[in-house]
Amino acid sequence: MRAEAYFDLREFEHRNLFADTEYVWEVLTRVGPYLADWFAGREGPIILGSVEPGAWLDGRQIYVGPGAVVEPGAYIRAPTIIGPGSVVRHGAYIRGNVIVGKNCVVGHGTEVKNAVLLDGAQAPHFAYVGDSILGNRVNLGAGTVLANFKFGGAPIIVTWNGRRLETGLRKFGAVLGDDVETGCNAVLAPGTLVGPGSLVYPNATVRGVIPPRSVVKVRVQLQLEPRVERPAR
Repeated sequence: MRAEAYFDLREFEHRNLFADTEYVWEVLTRVGPYLADWFAGREGPIILGSVEPGAWLDGRQIYVGPGAVVEPGAYIRAPTIIGPGSVVRHGAYIRGNVIVGKNCVVGHGTEVKNAVLLDGAQAPHFAYVGDSILGNRVNLGAGTVLANFKFGGAPIIVTWNGRRLETGLRKFGAVLGDDVETGCNAVLAPGTLVGPGSLVYPNATVRGVIPPRSVVKVRVQLQLEPRVERPAR
């Protein structure tokens, strides 16, 4: 359950965010305070990359690193860090309390809030990344949803090795370890943890703790029948 079991943090610029955590999801409560400290004393927004005409930056605590690109039609709310070489594409919606590492993609129709994307993570098409952590080189297939809120709003509990671990969080999406890939339209239930190197097949609905290097499949039996033509009216 520790962050080191899911991520190689050695090259991540913001690795101090993960220091001294017992459970990886504790990071989600630290994102806002970490960003407040990071931006303290810095006049912003700080634009070292390219913010193209038509993009909207809402607030001063926004950092766009060298070589990063924010395309027209993207909306970024403070506080947010966009790391070097990352791309925020047209139609992306970043709602604040977001840290995007190096060489990441936040794509068209993707919404991100209170989340951390480690280096090389990609959410390129129509994804929802709420209260979640994406490891290095994670790739979300189009339409992937990391659901972050249970029916009724009860605090989220993680069950692991027969233990019920109370997170204390009413909003907690998913933790995806390094090199996890999801297929199109996969849905991860609140409080899902996926171990490094795992694959989640398209249309799968996943919950719980998935061990490293697992393959989560959906077995659907397709049925083919001859088409019956209806008589003309």
